[in-house]
Amino acid sequence: MSSTNQFDIIIIGGGPIGLACALEAKKAGLHYCILEKGCLTNSLYNYPLNMTFFSTSEKLEIGGIPFVSNNIKPTRPEALEYYRRVATSNKLTIHLQEEVKFIAALDGKYQIITTKQTYVSKFVVIATGFYDIPNTMNIPGEDLPKVVHYYKDPHFYAMTKVVVVGANNSAVDAALETWRKGAEVTMVIREEGIGKRVKYWVKPDIENRIKEGSVTAYTHSSLMNIREKEVDILTPEGIVTIDNDYVIAMTGYQPNFDLLRDTGIQLSADEVLQPAYDPETMETNLPNVYLAGVVCGGMNTHVWFIENSRIHAEMIMKSIKKKALLR
Repeated sequence: MSSTNQFDIIIIGGGPIGLACALEAKKAGLHYCILEKGCLTNSLYNYPLNMTFFSTSEKLEIGGIPFVSNNIKPTRPEALEYYRRVATSNKLTIHLQEEVKFIAALDGKYQIITTKQTYVSKFVVIATGFYDIPNTMNIPGEDLPKVVHYYKDPHFYAMTKVVVVGANNSAVDAALETWRKGAEVTMVIREEGIGKRVKYWVKPDIENRIKEGSVTAYTHSSLMNIREKEVDILTPEGIVTIDNDYVIAMTGYQPNFDLLRDTGIQLSADEVLQPAYDPETMETNLPNVYLAGVVCGGMNTHVWFIENSRIHAEMIMKSIKKKALLR
């Protein structure tokens, strides 16, 4: 094993919280490396092009580095630029496009096997977020090319018939933006109406578009079948078949539970699948393996976000420094 592949800390995930952990590790004088399966802040990169954050810029800051935005609520491009500058100006050690496949205990340390090479580290921080694995609907036709679980740009859907599945922020943004580009939009909503967590300045907009009939919404309903040119919607009144060109399935996402299970991290026995960790230190049931960010919530992906999980980086490094002093 080359000494260049041995670290005090391996941080898995190059999103905002992974970067925050790296900043704290660097501040503590620890030898660290971030391993990121995609591009820098890969999850943010996959957000819709025109997305606006719910949080203000100061609540998205990491490492005490100011985030200056032209807007009250920063946009996706501003966030990408901010986190990129944080990474480059602080010369953070990051290996991009390198996915972690397996983590195994090895002589009091951990061996981290990626798609490119193998690392050894005393401590491991898992900050993998939740945006990489979509929740599927498990219905016929979901694998058709017309179905997407990631929405990017509304212009693509101009002058087409679009079904948007879901009623939270991503679904509402997709419905409004594609409608404004001239799409004929139908929303399929499992619950009674638009989600309570939808951004407060957007919620009245979508509700008014539905009320006036500009956007059609089927509530207490679910998509049942997808075909090349139409879909079936199961509604309280029965099955409704409508013409359709594209389905934007904003059904949510989930953490990489397979990586957590294979590593040996305990998950709760209920549908939440919450990983086990000490809320004071963020250490899991495995010694010297920590969790940071959204991954801590399991399927409750709305519990943790950048604003309230930035503190995890400081908590983790405090625990690691304490352990280092006791050695």
